[in-house]
Amino acid sequence: MFLINSNKMFFIFILFFSTLISISSNTWLGCWIGLEINLLSFIPLISNSKNLLHTEASLKYFLTQSIASINFLFSILLKMILFKNFEMNNFLSIMINSSLLMKMGSAPFYFWFPNVMEGLSWMNCFILMTWQKISPMILLSYYMNNNFILFIMILNVMIGAISGFNQTSIRKLMAFSSINNLGWLMASMLISENIWLMYFFIYTLMNFIMCFLFHMLNIFYINQIMNFNLISFIKISLLINFFSLGGLPPFLGFFPKWIIINFLITNNSFFISFIFVMSSLIMLFFYIRIVYLSLMLNFFKLKWFKIKIKNNFFLIINFFSLISLLGLILSTFMFF
Repeated sequence: MFLINSNKMFFIFILFFSTLISISSNTWLGCWIGLEINLLSFIPLISNSKNLLHTEASLKYFLTQSIASINFLFSILLKMILFKNFEMNNFLSIMINSSLLMKMGSAPFYFWFPNVMEGLSWMNCFILMTWQKISPMILLSYYMNNNFILFIMILNVMIGAISGFNQTSIRKLMAFSSINNLGWLMASMLISENIWLMYFFIYTLMNFIMCFLFHMLNIFYINQIMNFNLISFIKISLLINFFSLGGLPPFLGFFPKWIIINFLITNNSFFISFIFVMSSLIMLFFYIRIVYLSLMLNFFKLKWFKIKIKNNFFLIINFFSLISLLGLILSTFMFF
């Protein structure tokens, strides 16, 4: 599993504690303090003096998060000053929402997100794609501008799908997949907090499976999946988990997306549901391209290359692959 020393465990605990401070605070200033503690606890996790890519990623992350924190603090102070001016509420809500969107790496403030992901280890990528989105998403639900969020979530699914073309790095591909799923998360938050919680839990599970697989196999680029002499079982596990992350119907990842599409159609949002479905199809095209080439192509020059895998690794892959296949049962019996 991911190797974590005692110092990193301390910062992970502070990271967990800072998120609880943000989501349980009664004032905007307390939320800002929680976000700052979260930033200061994540920087030591991603920085590494022996690796220049990690150092560069931590610097980029610190600068962008600092700008977002300044904008957030300025917005809440302006809100306190202009509390009785109801004409400014719409403008202030857009400012607060924009600063929170920048913190979570949402479109159109996503430019830092793939670059930071490219310089991180798979454990830090998993934290950045999942845990670091909890505080901004919950704070966004406190003071949400619905029309602005509708535009942002459409922009997320479109940019996340289109930007994945011609990507050779799996970390960047996962970053754009995270931007795409962020649009689905915003749509689920507009529906219900329970649906958002279910979608986020399933999305976190899928991300953990993929990051765990890539960490154990030491894979960072698409050509490594094709060139490495992986056994067929691992390739099939990658196929199942990629399809589940993309939302293909028989798998677990389709279940929350089905609920969101059903809600959009019942509320006569046919155009938004069409964009969401088409973006998922484009994401599935990327995943199918990766897995299809790895299953169909054989490289005889690298037949000597074998990856040593422990039995515990097989047990974990078996367990999570079975969880992904349970989506067929949930999707079948949910509405009956």
